[in-house]
Amino acid sequence: MSQQRGMALITVLLVVAVVTVVSAGIIARQQLSIRSSANQLHVRQAWHYALGGETLAKAILQRDLREGDPRAPVDYPGEAWAKPRAPFALEEGGALRVQISDLSGRFNLNSMLRQGQPNAAAVAQFRRLLLGLQIEAPYAERLLDWLDADDQPSGGYGAEDNQYLLAQPAYRAGNRELTDVSELRLLLEMSEADYQRLQPYVSTLPANTPLNVNTASARVLASLAEGLSLSRAQGLVAARGGKGYRDVPSFLAQLNGLQVQSQALAVGSEYFQVLSEVSVGERRQVLRSTLQRASDARVYVLARDLGQGGMPLVPVEEVQP
Repeated sequence: MSQQRGMALITVLLVVAVVTVVSAGIIARQQLSIRSSANQLHVRQAWHYALGGETLAKAILQRDLREGDPRAPVDYPGEAWAKPRAPFALEEGGALRVQISDLSGRFNLNSMLRQGQPNAAAVAQFRRLLLGLQIEAPYAERLLDWLDADDQPSGGYGAEDNQYLLAQPAYRAGNRELTDVSELRLLLEMSEADYQRLQPYVSTLPANTPLNVNTASARVLASLAEGLSLSRAQGLVAARGGKGYRDVPSFLAQLNGLQVQSQALAVGSEYFQVLSEVSVGERRQVLRSTLQRASDARVYVLARDLGQGGMPLVPVEEVQP
């Protein structure tokens, strides 16, 4: 009789142990499912908040155009779209930060090729920009070869398929316009240090997009003409005042005879970059949007990119020549 009782007790203990293990597994899976659902909710929330930041930027740019002359807009750093704005508080201690920057105030890499032919003025300007940043590698020739459709290297420093096919892994030259600044990393022997130094000063816009002298940095302005020093370019920035140059002749009058391609300059902008940085719970999302404010007073989204590390770095400290 006592033996039967002992077997019964052992059976009960085994059942309890099995039930405990199964229950623990169910609870663990349930906790994992709850955490996964919370993460997915935060991902969706962050995405929609980021889209909300993009929509806000579109509204700001449209209002800016309505307040000025839509046919001849003047854009400068003192306007509402360019001013830093406080973060918007979100639930669970999160925040939304929105930053608008003018892509037309940077050197347009695609301008080096016009109608399939090298644009000598733009190539020379890019060389001056590289030298001003103390970058000595011949990236101007290599970028020109990357943009053009032929397979003939530009001078002794160019690079076409023959050079890129020797890389590991092998690849070919783009032979087309750049769609993103990050494509510069593909240029022959482009170092990460050179890329990071150059990135804040360049853009990839349609080839005929003029440079906005009201939003261009002193470093970019210094690349406009031979003999235009950084200190003098800083004076050009200071001369913009609180309202910017009202027209291109007003800017050219400050150059005192230096020859610049005035047809490649403007005082207004059409292309902007918006960064919407969102933190919700443990989720952080950064959306980079490229916007076009067209002549019909509408703002179009040209591209979106989620592979960003946060608000862009301020251009590196100006290097004295």
